[in-house]
Amino acid sequence: MSASKLIFGDSVKTLKTPENEADVRAIIIDPLLKVLGFTHENIIREQSLKSPFLRTGSKKRKVSLIPDYVLKVNNACAWVLDAKTPGQKTVGSDNVEQVYIYAAHPEIRSNYFALCNGLEFACFRTVDTEKPVLYFRIEDIDLYWDELKKLLSPAGFQAGNKFIYEKIVPLPARKDFKDFDYGDRPLLKEIPIKKQSAKRHFGVHGYFTKQSWNIVNAYIKNFSKEGDTVLDPFGGSGVTAVEALVTNRKTINIDLNPFAVFIVKSLLAPVSLKELSEAYIKTSNEYKKNEPKSDKDIERILKKYWRPKDLPLPKSSDVETVSQLFTEKQTAQLALLKAIIEKQKDRNIRNTLLLMFSGLLTKINLTYHSSSVRGEGAGNASAFQYYRYRIAPNPAFIDVMKYFELRYKKVLAAKKEIEEHCMLNGKSFEETMLDAQIVKGSATSLSFLENESVDYIYTDPPYGKKIPYLDLSVMWNAWLDLEVTETDYELEAIEGGEHQKTKDNYNTLMARSIEEMYRVLKFDRWLSFVFAHKDPEFWHLIIETCEKCGFEYIGAVPQKNGQTSFKKRQNPFTVLSGQLIINFRKVRNPRAVLKANLGMDIGEIVIQTVEGVIAKNDGATLEEINDELIIKGLELGFLDLLKKEYSDLTPLLMQRFDYDRSSEKYSIKKDTRFQTQIDIKLRIRYYLLSFMRRMERENKIPSFDEIVLAILPLLKNGVTPEHQTVLSVLEDIGERVGDDGWKLRVNEKTLFD
Repeated sequence: MSASKLIFGDSVKTLKTPENEADVRAIIIDPLLKVLGFTHENIIREQSLKSPFLRTGSKKRKVSLIPDYVLKVNNACAWVLDAKTPGQKTVGSDNVEQVYIYAAHPEIRSNYFALCNGLEFACFRTVDTEKPVLYFRIEDIDLYWDELKKLLSPAGFQAGNKFIYEKIVPLPARKDFKDFDYGDRPLLKEIPIKKQSAKRHFGVHGYFTKQSWNIVNAYIKNFSKEGDTVLDPFGGSGVTAVEALVTNRKTINIDLNPFAVFIVKSLLAPVSLKELSEAYIKTSNEYKKNEPKSDKDIERILKKYWRPKDLPLPKSSDVETVSQLFTEKQTAQLALLKAIIEKQKDRNIRNTLLLMFSGLLTKINLTYHSSSVRGEGAGNASAFQYYRYRIAPNPAFIDVMKYFELRYKKVLAAKKEIEEHCMLNGKSFEETMLDAQIVKGSATSLSFLENESVDYIYTDPPYGKKIPYLDLSVMWNAWLDLEVTETDYELEAIEGGEHQKTKDNYNTLMARSIEEMYRVLKFDRWLSFVFAHKDPEFWHLIIETCEKCGFEYIGAVPQKNGQTSFKKRQNPFTVLSGQLIINFRKVRNPRAVLKANLGMDIGEIVIQTVEGVIAKNDGATLEEINDELIIKGLELGFLDLLKKEYSDLTPLLMQRFDYDRSSEKYSIKKDTRFQTQIDIKLRIRYYLLSFMRRMERENKIPSFDEIVLAILPLLKNGVTPEHQTVLSVLEDIGERVGDDGWKLRVNEKTLFD
């Protein structure tokens, strides 16, 4: 049956043209909303909104704000619809601005707004009023019905992170991915950081931001399979690229900074380890033979050998140009060493030695200060620690060859480890590198990649004013003779910097980058986006841009990055001290995330979130609760209200939940039900774990009937589950004892273990 037949019934053939606004509502809109799936409970008619006063002369008058229809989903306002007479425009008129004001109102805050004049229907995104996301004439509704239903029916919206029961299915064995379902991958829990345990990354070369290798590795394995193509359009020092290759994926690593591209290309350049060792020894011996020891030696070398362009440094620096970062002796040492390295005929060996040289450059300059706490040779380069060129009060002058040897050992160990992983994958280093594209370019233009050619994207983009990468890379780019163009600066997605880029510049570049990510990613594949900004505005930029492109938000996961956590803070809702990994999927029918409005009960959302994380984690710490509330506050846009109304969660938690001092976890009060609606299987699992743990302490083996009788009364605040549902969850966490006894599996996580 056609959509018009469903909506207008038998009168579709004789459907009269509406004459006025009342006709538009009765003949077109009311039946349309009914077929879309809205009932009288979630259609709010002519809701009067609190309005500002408009001054005319010496008097003030109220501005009338009364939208015709507010359509609600899950108690949030999903979209606004205004009826117009057939003579009024639905596009390109003041009518659009009027309905936008309704949609953007604090009591509404809907994702979409629409206008219908009986002849036309136009729908706009609230974040983009220039062009309708959907427009059609009512007579053509059959042609647009599927699109309309996907966009505006209740099924087209979601409330962000959901607490659902997940039976984690392990990845298939290597090279056997017949059962791998991209659409059904679980979100990963927080992963403990193991930065120093991979030689292929730790100590190879410093860079401004680095994701922990094991986090990236776990995400790649979870959201892709062997042979897939993994893209990082903000590749940095190449953690994503390296982890994709060692897990037997293809990789595309893109970065605008030639310094970052140099690091990745040099690290991944296949070399004979024997020939590299010989080249290192030869280089070292020649340097020692000609090392500048006197002023005369320094003068001779400075006249004879190439020196970098004396490029200007960022205005925040303590000195003005690159040359002022070095003493004459340091300049002579570096110029000599680079000249010797440049003699190497094999390009890969030459670049590998230059990678060691570049890492040494980090230490041999006047910004480097040693750390007595961390031991000899250990210290900090100001560009990495302070994000500016700060001359050290007491610069550390180090033995060039001693630390060039250390760089050699680190890089050699890295290449050896990568080679070992290649062999485990059944490939040589050279064969593996055929699967790598390391590109200097902008994430805003991935024109060399075809539509839907990428299987997974993991990226850690730049964030606003945090780090001006190109400005801070001047010293390395100068010494490595790498060109940074004016176009590079124009395309760098930062705020501020030497080029005084605005927030609008940043937002535009990030939006273009996300559009390109959407274009090249295959359908049903994933994008994991690291979020590490202190301003929630950037969260909404990412979410709204991704939704506008066609991504569906699946959920965010808190991930500590080694910095001090906010555990036990009493005013936690400033945003995470670590980072979030935001996960999207490219689907054909994406659902939009609803936003909280002033009419929603924030307290109810808080309690539901607390109960959800308790059910999910079998009891929750204050830190885990804070994490989830921050995510929910960001998702629904009420983080500011959390800061104001829940600056101290402790009284609320102590009043509503039980607290275990030894584990520092909150739990549902003993023998009480969840107060809010939580996924039934998740509730079953929570109560099963609690009951079975108690039986274990009492050395009892309960029967299935005893288990059901114990937990069923606690599950009756919603749909009472069937015994088969309880059994299916029990089989996931427990094991049979005898004919009808049950106990928890030995390796099953239990309450407060």
